[in-house]
Amino acid sequence: MKVLVATEKPFAKIAIDGIEEELDGVDYEMVLLERYTDKKQLLEAVADADAMIVRSDIIDEEVINSAKNLKIIVRAGAGYDNIDLEAATKKGICVMNTPGQNSNAVAELVFGLLIYGMRTFYQGSSAGRELKGKRLGIHAYGNVGKCVAQIAKGFGMHILAYDTMSRSEVINADGIDPTISVKTLYRYSDIVSIHGPLTNETRNLIGKDLLKYLPKKAVLVNTARKEVVNEPELLQYMIDNPDFKYLSDIKPDMHEEFVEKVGDRYFSTLKKMGAQTAEANVNAGIAA
Repeated sequence: MKVLVATEKPFAKIAIDGIEEELDGVDYEMVLLERYTDKKQLLEAVADADAMIVRSDIIDEEVINSAKNLKIIVRAGAGYDNIDLEAATKKGICVMNTPGQNSNAVAELVFGLLIYGMRTFYQGSSAGRELKGKRLGIHAYGNVGKCVAQIAKGFGMHILAYDTMSRSEVINADGIDPTISVKTLYRYSDIVSIHGPLTNETRNLIGKDLLKYLPKKAVLVNTARKEVVNEPELLQYMIDNPDFKYLSDIKPDMHEEFVEKVGDRYFSTLKKMGAQTAEANVNAGIAA
């Protein structure tokens, strides 16, 4: 069986070594396609592959139809939004992911962004604020949300959570206060950290109708998907509310406008950084 590991954004070498060792143990052949710059390279590589491991690579209908022997696609990460599930289903191809393997890496990044943002981006201003005693709202209490809650306890934060899938008693059992609605979460949080998947229901969910419930000096952290935020409405909200901050590891489509108009209260990493640790690479790669 030929297993194609196709990653425009490569795994760490230690992860590739681990994947190769796992596949050698069951006599599978691994083919590695890294840092490809043309879709044609991917189409050629997948043509005779039986299985495929990807990260955030776009696996659309053209890619799937080019793979004559493909039986399974595994995304080393959470979510499936980069894979055309309908096209895969038509071809009888199984699609899987590796939930939870990147959770701690993403959760730690949340607090890296928070400390950087709340300390006024280390510019030496005395206007910086601490995390201790602040109310942290976790929007979606899944694998990452749970890790965020664990770390927040160490900072002495009061933690709230809202999730359409997690029952209140499950959240309560972790020592977290559940809220009855997402509006309630935003109303009573000084900081909101977003961890929900991208679905038809969550696309552009976070806009003016939800942001208006936040306190004026609130901080919004997004390490989930950029599409869950309504960028024009967020930008306008930030213009109208000069104490509000937005921190993300997903560069918005309107990045230049955010920098120009609210740059002292906005920060985004150049590339998505949530899973960019050696440990997360190894965990997700070997799980895949």
